[in-house]
Amino acid sequence: MKKNGDISTLVKPIGHLFHKYHLTIFILFIVGCLVAAVLLLNNILDNASNQDEYKSSISAGSLDQSTLDRINALHKSSGPLPETQAATGRSDPFYE
Repeated sequence: MKKNGDISTLVKPIGHLFHKYHLTIFILFIVGCLVAAVLLLNNILDNASNQDEYKSSISAGSLDQSTLDRINALHKSSGPLPETQAATGRSDPFYE
């Protein structure tokens, strides 16, 4: 019977501490879990982006000459804008 009394004398101060600071302990626990989750996600993303052994399945020389000519004929953003052609048929009310 004396052992049961010894256990309650050890648990009672700890229970009083938790009863007094339960909100603070809960908030610290939640913040700690969020910090751990952010660090783990950061580690996962960092490891995923640092894989040097990845080889792309797309070959670099798979474009034919006609496609390359069409790409080179595209308008460059640093140059002047091409002139717009006036419509010969019906007028578009949404055209500026």
